[in-house]
Amino acid sequence: MPDIQQLIRPHISGLVPYSTARDEYTGTIGIFLDANENSFGSIVDKGYHRYPDPYQKKVKKLISMVNGIPESSIFLGNGSDEIIDLIIRLFCIPGKDSIVITPPTYGMYEVCARVNDVKVMPVSLTIDFQLDTQGIMAASGSNPKILFLCTPNNPSGNDLDKGAVIRLIEEFRGIVVIDEAYGDFSGAESYSAQLPSHHNLIILRTFSKAWGMAGLRLGVAFADERLIDYLNKIKPPYNVNQATQELAIKALSRVKKKDQTVKKIIKEREILVKNLTGLPIVEKVYPSDANFLLVRFRDSEKVFRYLLSKLIIVRNRSRVNLCGNSLRITIGTSNENKLLMAALKKF
Repeated sequence: MPDIQQLIRPHISGLVPYSTARDEYTGTIGIFLDANENSFGSIVDKGYHRYPDPYQKKVKKLISMVNGIPESSIFLGNGSDEIIDLIIRLFCIPGKDSIVITPPTYGMYEVCARVNDVKVMPVSLTIDFQLDTQGIMAASGSNPKILFLCTPNNPSGNDLDKGAVIRLIEEFRGIVVIDEAYGDFSGAESYSAQLPSHHNLIILRTFSKAWGMAGLRLGVAFADERLIDYLNKIKPPYNVNQATQELAIKALSRVKKKDQTVKKIIKEREILVKNLTGLPIVEKVYPSDANFLLVRFRDSEKVFRYLLSKLIIVRNRSRVNLCGNSLRITIGTSNENKLLMAALKKF
């Protein structure tokens, strides 16, 4: 197992983080004249004239209870994208270090790396969208700092083989980041169970999918508490706003409703798979463990433009590695899926 301390950029190890007003006084009662806020109040709603809790303690407490992860091992970000960027900045020296990605996969791993002048080493998934473990381990010979894995994978929708993932967690000599953004829609166990025995592992989750809170931007990372401490060192002081924290607390009291919604989406996914498979314009509906389907058409460009003309917007993935002639279709409501099918039958 790699030494975490050796992987972190040297100058960050001794970094003194920005100290917020809430670091100096953590109480909630008093006359607050320490943070240059507007003491007369917010012009839109009560309470928003004060800065939010920079460490989101109430939210983390509830996330800990729901997921069985210690609060000290939880980091919250302004969406998972902020966390991805922070992870790259924590470990990778610009112009020197590299990361490994497995295309086709979520595009922000590469974007964040290139913004930070970090080399990207792509190791393509196999034709059935599974990991090329030998290729990844061969790439690790040049000592990349981070391996990003997305499971269920975006845009293919499938779970990555668990045995291959475990092998990489154990053998990769850098940090392994497993993005479980779509994990709620899969029957697979979260890799967070591997955290106690693998300190180089970071798990990403999100409130954007199953929780239905994409507009509020809340991402979650589970990791060794030492890594969480470093992420807290380099994050912006108040990276998760007060409204998002309040609504996350409200959402976390409604886990059953979230689970019910997930069941509805999975049921609609099964219906949509069956209906799409019967269309002559469809060549293949790829197996999905997510809240979307990757569908290969005989002529995806024409289908994409046709659906757009009907104001039905799907994602054209035809130019993505291994996804020729394919569209990615999010599972909609029952009515939305019926309208989609009606349009496709008229194509």
